[in-house]
Amino acid sequence: MRPPLLIVDDDPLIIDSLSYLLGRDFDVRTATNRSDAVDAMLISPTPVAALIDLGLPPSPHMPNEGFALISDILAHSPNTRIIVLSGQSDEANARHARALGATEFAAKPANPDYLRQLITRVVSFKDVAPLPDDGQIGTSLPMQRLKLQLRQFADSPFPVLIEGESGTGKELVAAGLHRSSKRHNAPYLPLNCAAIAPNLVEATLFGHSKGAFTGATTAHAGYFEEASEGSLFLDEIGELPLDLQPKLLRVLENGEFQRVGETAVRKSSARIIAATNRDLRSEVKAGRFRADLFHRLSVFSISVPPLRERGDDSVLLLNHFLETYSRQTSTGIPRLTAEAAARLLCYSFPGNVRELRNIAIRLCAKHPDRTVAIDELETEFDLDLTSAAFVAGPASSLPERKQRIAAEPLIDIALRELRSHPEFVLEVHLREIEAAFIQAAQQLAEGNLAQAARLLGLNRTTLYNRMDVVARNRKPS
Repeated sequence: MRPPLLIVDDDPLIIDSLSYLLGRDFDVRTATNRSDAVDAMLISPTPVAALIDLGLPPSPHMPNEGFALISDILAHSPNTRIIVLSGQSDEANARHARALGATEFAAKPANPDYLRQLITRVVSFKDVAPLPDDGQIGTSLPMQRLKLQLRQFADSPFPVLIEGESGTGKELVAAGLHRSSKRHNAPYLPLNCAAIAPNLVEATLFGHSKGAFTGATTAHAGYFEEASEGSLFLDEIGELPLDLQPKLLRVLENGEFQRVGETAVRKSSARIIAATNRDLRSEVKAGRFRADLFHRLSVFSISVPPLRERGDDSVLLLNHFLETYSRQTSTGIPRLTAEAAARLLCYSFPGNVRELRNIAIRLCAKHPDRTVAIDELETEFDLDLTSAAFVAGPASSLPERKQRIAAEPLIDIALRELRSHPEFVLEVHLREIEAAFIQAAQQLAEGNLAQAARLLGLNRTTLYNRMDVVARNRKPS
C-alpha cells in the first residue's frame, strides 16, 4: 500500500506533473483550493503528508490562504506532515509556515527527486508518546499542576474537559488520563470531531443499522459501543454539530443511545474525555454550544499550559524529541550550545509543542551528531511573529474594550452618516463593517483562520460562511 499524499496547488500543470512524478511512491490526492483540500483530508485513510502551495485562490499572490490551510489540515489531522512548496519563498513566509505547524519548506521550482526524498524523510519520523506513564514531560509549576490533576481525575467516572491552545498536546493529556486509570486495559478510542463530515458524525459515534442510509451495506457499531468500559476521547468537541449535541448529552446523562436506523436502546459506560482550543463559555453565550452539554462535559476541567509559560520545559522537550528522532534514523543526536539553549528559552513558541517537535525534526535532518549554534537554531524560529494574538494574548480585557468603545462617539458618526447620505442602507453599512473586522482579524492572526475566528468570537465554520458572503457581495453584478 502506497501512503496517501495530498498535493494542493492552483496550477493544473504543477498538479499533473507532481502527481505523475510522485505517484510511483505515494497514493496521490489533489486539490486546487483550501476548501477542496479540507474535503480531501476527510477521506480515509488520512494523508500521511500534504504538499501545499501558499498562494491559493481567492488570493493566489498572497500567502494567507496557504497559512490558513496549514491550520485546517492540522486541526483535522495533527500527525499529518506538511511540506510547503511555494514560489512565495521569502524567509518570513518560510518561518511563519513552520510556526503554524509545517514541517518543511521548499521553494519552487523544486527537483522531483529532492521532493520525493524530502517527503520520505519527513514521514519517516514517527511520533511516539513521551516516556512517563502520564505522557507528560516537564518540571515547571504549570506542568506540576497538570500532573496533579491527572492523578486526581484519572479514576473518576465523570467527564473531563481539556482546554488549551492548538499544539499544546491536549491529546497526550487525554491518553495519559486513560493510561493512569483503572480502565487502562479497556479500549481507548480517540475521535477528532473536526475530521469527520457533519453528516457522518452521528453514525460514527452511535453506529448504524444495515440500510440506514446510502452506502450502509452492513450494520456497524459506533465509537460508544466500541469504547464501552473504556475511554472515548472527543477532540475538537466545539466542532460537534449543534443538532447532535442533545444526543451526546443523553449518553452522558444515562449512557443510552440508538444506532442510526434503529429504535432499540443500547447502553455504554465509556468514560468521556473532551478537548477544545476554543472558549466554550463564549460559544455557549453565542448560542453555538449547548449550555447543559458544556456543564456536563466540564465536571472536571484541565487547562493545558502553552509552551511559552513552561520555562525550562522547552529544553527538556527538545532533548526528548532529538533523542527520539535520532534513534529512529540511527543518526547522532544534535546538541545545543549553551547560548542556543538560552535563546530557546526566550522564544515564545506560537505553535507550542507541535512547533518544537518540527524544529527537532529539522535539526535532526540538518545537523546530525553536531553541535547547533545560536544562529543555526534561530533560522528555525518565526522571529517576526510578534502579534498579540499569538504571543502576549489580548492587549486588553473585554470589559476594557467595552469601556473604550462606549466612550467613542458612535452616535455622532451615525447621525453624520444618516444626514449626509439620504440613500443610506443599514445592511450595506453593516456588511462593510463586518468585512473590515474580518480583514483586521486575519491580519492580526497572520492568516490563521482558526485564530482569526477566536479573535472575532466565532467558530471556524461561521467565519468561513461570512467570508463567502463578503466575497459574493464584493463581486460585480
